[in-house]
Parts: sequence; structure tokens; C-alpha cells
Amino acid sequence: MYRLATHTGLRQVPRSIANSVSRPALATPRFIQPVSIRTMMDSPYSAVKVSDRVKHDHAELEKQYRNILAAEDEDTKVRWQNQFIWELARHSIAEEIIVYPAFEKFVPNGLVMAEKDRAEHQRVKNLLYEFEKMTPSSSDFLPTLDKLWDALSDHITEEERDDLPALEENIDVEYSSKLASSFNTTKHFVPTHSHPSAPDKPPYETAIGLLTTPMDKLIDMFRKFPKEDKKA
Repeated sequence: MYRLATHTGLRQVPRSIANSVSRPALATPRFIQPVSIRTMMDSPYSAVKVSDRVKHDHAELEKQYRNILAAEDEDTKVRWQNQFIWELARHSIAEEIIVYPAFEKFVPNGLVMAEKDRAEHQRVKNLLYEFEKMTPSSSDFLPTLDKLWDALSDHITEEERDDLPALEENIDVEYSSKLASSFNTTKHFVPTHSHPSAPDKPPYETAIGLLTTPMDKLIDMFRKFPKEDKKA
């Protein structure tokens, strides 16, 4: 039956009809597979450490890098290129806003550690900015990607071997979980493309990011990303 909409005097369309209306799909980046309710009950989110979140991103980035290399046609390479750019840009800024200030606050000699990591990020951002302008048909596409991955993988190795363990040793599990939650949330509100000239410390990085993110997300709407049924 039709029902009268409150305050309007208009008839509401039956829910069964409304649900059957198809909506145009926009191209969107692939997000991490949602965690099931059972998994969340077995492994409470509060037990997830910030180092686990960061390492998970690192693993995803390596998969995307290898997917670019393995792609057999230009369209697939472009999709994985866009996904890689999207993920790396968000990950880097979230680290600079959430993780590196924690280094400075809790880790002995953490200021030096954070500055080293920011310098390594800057090199990665510069290469990512150049890589984003390239197409797979460019002769510089693969050499630039390899150079980018070399710089990134060296940074990842040092961060996982030295920096993240040092942070976990100086904070308790509860605080690490709060950092993990903040890190994950921050990635939804930061730019999705490389902006090498932007500040790399809060609060200025946060403020500039809030201004830049809407335009980045608009650009993403018109870019190709891996199809949902494609395995990472």
C-alpha cells in the first residue's frame, strides 16, 4: 500500500519499487574487504595495534605494485596504477598525521626517527607525483615505478624493522589500539593524490589536506579502478 509522507501530503513510493530502481555506478577505489561480525567478535578491534594497521597497508601496496607489473593490457595497468596512487597517498599522509607525532612523543630519539621517515616520504611523494602523470605506454612508466617501489620498499623495511617496534615498546596495547583507529579513520579524510609541496606535519598538513581532499575525490570519480570481482 501507499503511505502518506509526513508533513508533505505526498504518497511515498512502496519500498519494493524504490529498491528496484537502478542507480548509476561511479568508479571508486577498492576498499579493504569488510570484516565479518564473527571475525570482529573473535578478534576485537580494540586488540589491533597501530603497527598491524600500518603493516597491512604495506602488504596491500606491494600487491598493487605487483598487479601493475603483471597486468597484460593497458586498461588493467591503469586501473592498478590508480589504485596504487590512491592507497599510497592516503597511507603516507595518515602516517605523518597520526604515527610520526607518536614517534616524537613516546620514542627515545623519536624526533630524529620521525624526521628521517618524513624525508623518505618526500622522496616517495616526488616519484609518485611523476608516476601519476605517466601512462603505461610511456617508456618511463616501468622504470619510474621500479624507482618508486625501490624507495618505498627501503622505507617499509626500516619502518617495520626499527620504527614500529620501538613505538610499540613505549606505549601500551590500549593506546596502540587508539592510534590504529585514528590512523584508519584519518585515511578517509586525506588527499588521495600526491602533493609534494604540501606541509608534512600537523596541524598545517591536516588543514591543507581538508582543502585538497574534495578535489582529489572528484578526480577519482572519473578514473578507472580495479573491478570489484578482480582479486588483489
